[in-house]
Amino acid sequence: MSTPDLSQMSMLDLFRFEAESQIAQLNASLLALELQPTAAEHLEACMRAGHSLKGAARIVGLETAVKVAHVLEDCFVLAQQGKLLLEKKHIDVLLRGADLLGRIASPPDGDEAWADHAGSAEVQAFLLALPAVMSGGDAAPWPHTAAPAAAAPSAPSAPSTAAQAEPTETVASPAPLVAAVAAESAPALSAPASTPAPVAAPAGTRSVRVSAESLDHLLSLTGESLVESRRLKPFAASMLRMKRVQREAMLALDLLQQKLSTTQLDEFTQATLSELRTLMQQNQHLLGDQVNELEAFDRRSVNLSQRLYDEALACRMRPFADGTGGFARMVRDVGHTLGKSVRLDISGSVTQIDRDILEKLEAPIGHLLRNAVDHGIEDGAIRRAAGKPEQGVVRLEARHSAGMLLIEVSDDGAGIDIEQLRRAVVARGLSNEETAARLSEAELLEFLLLPSFTLRDTVTEISGRGVGLDVVADMLKQVRGTIRITTRPGQGSRFLMQLPLTLSVIRSLLVEIAGEPYAFPLAYVNSTLRLPAEALQTLEGYQHFSHEGRQIGLVSAHQVLQKGQWRARDGSVCVVVIGEQEHSYGVAVDAFLGERMLVVQPLDPRLGKIPDVQAGALMEDGAPLLILDVADMLRTVQKLTSSGRLQTVDQDGAAQAAVAARKKVLVVDDSLTVRELERKMLANRGYQVTVAVDGMDGWNAVRAEHFDLVITDIDMPRMDGIELVSLIRGAPQLQSLPVMIVSYKDREEDRQRGLEAGADHYFTKSSFHDESLLQAVTDLIGEATS
Repeated sequence: MSTPDLSQMSMLDLFRFEAESQIAQLNASLLALELQPTAAEHLEACMRAGHSLKGAARIVGLETAVKVAHVLEDCFVLAQQGKLLLEKKHIDVLLRGADLLGRIASPPDGDEAWADHAGSAEVQAFLLALPAVMSGGDAAPWPHTAAPAAAAPSAPSAPSTAAQAEPTETVASPAPLVAAVAAESAPALSAPASTPAPVAAPAGTRSVRVSAESLDHLLSLTGESLVESRRLKPFAASMLRMKRVQREAMLALDLLQQKLSTTQLDEFTQATLSELRTLMQQNQHLLGDQVNELEAFDRRSVNLSQRLYDEALACRMRPFADGTGGFARMVRDVGHTLGKSVRLDISGSVTQIDRDILEKLEAPIGHLLRNAVDHGIEDGAIRRAAGKPEQGVVRLEARHSAGMLLIEVSDDGAGIDIEQLRRAVVARGLSNEETAARLSEAELLEFLLLPSFTLRDTVTEISGRGVGLDVVADMLKQVRGTIRITTRPGQGSRFLMQLPLTLSVIRSLLVEIAGEPYAFPLAYVNSTLRLPAEALQTLEGYQHFSHEGRQIGLVSAHQVLQKGQWRARDGSVCVVVIGEQEHSYGVAVDAFLGERMLVVQPLDPRLGKIPDVQAGALMEDGAPLLILDVADMLRTVQKLTSSGRLQTVDQDGAAQAAVAARKKVLVVDDSLTVRELERKMLANRGYQVTVAVDGMDGWNAVRAEHFDLVITDIDMPRMDGIELVSLIRGAPQLQSLPVMIVSYKDREEDRQRGLEAGADHYFTKSSFHDESLLQAVTDLIGEATS
């Protein structure tokens, strides 16, 4: 779906876009004027909004909207001149006028003649009511109509637009579109000179409307671009390996020439060897240059792709204010219906939230706010008797914390009656009296989230059916969020929702299970551990380990996912701790692969719900992987435990796996003789040995391959051994790599310099013999196959 082409849209559609922005501004400013009736900036904003709506309505020929906006404008002029002090009765009628303009712009059932027919009574009532209250009288009874969106039991919503069937995303904030088009198409009908700046965008910010589908497609393409750009890294590593192979071929040629130097060669053979050496040197230099250029291109490509992806991702994020426009009005109207004075305070309006999360939050927050006004806030007389201000306060806050989005709804009302809740649990047959008496406050509050559960005996238009909190719980289940309820008698209640920051990108811990990569969403990982085999204990047939003063059960990821048998490496167990408190478990995996930001790829709906799997994603090299469903895994573990089918981790298999692989050693020395001596000694003992001719070659090698030990000289061209050791110790992924220095330098200051750089052992070439070197290697990394 392409971005809407404004030049092809009708003038009426453009007016609807304009009206949506201006009416939102009008509502916000009117609610502010109710608290500060003489605030000049809010009066000016209302005046501009009314004036802009009147001019835009005249352009598109909506005379009824022109009349309504004109009456609004008259009221704001008097207020600006100090001839009228806006009171609650004025605000009530003005808000009805804003609702009326919204229905004229987007009429019910799409009837463009609604204002002249079905809505004419409401229009006339408003045109009479506002002058009446302006002159000191009271408004006549309002004709019976459908309740405005802001006061309805459903979630608040902004006035609809003609493009409702085609969801769009606003990048920055919408500009006053009607005025812009009018200036081009009808110069004689000049649009208003000034319109209110959108709340969420800084002054002067240009904006466009982009379809949500286009934005999703753009993000998908930038994600693919980022993945493709990182394919160069393994290719560059292979080029480095090719360079080392060529260097070894060059060394082999040197050895050949040394062997042949004692024999008499004819002139042709000597010339051929010399030419071969020259060609290999040229090829080596050319390959080195190409590797350097490839690395530079790789860095630029990854950087550019990452920036492009970050920008596309930022377009999906919207400020919390974009989803809260109607809540202040809704809280006011619900309070007015119940005879209560209530104010909504919103914090964190600029908190960035994923578009999909923000859309899903609208209904749950609406239900929580209505519950706070209806159940939490007391009547004015009760609040005065309790020493509280007559006006109740409901607070809505959004913030980021530890990689999660927190939404908090709280009030300063009476709080939840825990004993009444306990009695309701028993009365509804959800628990017997004995069990209910033992339930903690937190456990009792969980019952509020059950379908059809309510503390009200009667059903009203606003509450009593037990639907509101059930909607909240259902939404949280969809996005893998949680909610925590707390209450204090006489001081109010607090509902804290914890949700992922985004549904499209997820920060993950990558692990290896049965030779394949899997991802744990990092927000649901408590900790990662590498435990020695002796740290595991068996109690009543189940394995446990101690962590932070608690015993935590151990389960194999292979059994949960039904993927082969678990095998440890190096005699240790890699464990991912998931769950909360007494429901925590350690999941044994084969290896940790690191942390990644993954673009979530939903699985084909035809597959249905795959047990323990949430979605798919792509690795940096384009390989697919599965993102695990931690909540589902916890349920699977509990089922295995309750049925007695939980298996223990196979430690015998771990020993067999450790024997299967030989340890790898990198020897770095510019002396061919020393390199070959050390290589043969280590290879004869069973180790896999790779050689490097200097520090730079060794540094490239440790970054491209995994080694269990590095043995290096000090004095070498391009990069000496001390610098190599320092680089290894400075690289987070290499800090634990053992390093041994073997050098001709035997002074104590040289030894001290090597050890301070981070070497684990320091040998002098003049003093060591075969067994001493091999014994030091064994002390550092063990036997070759142990």
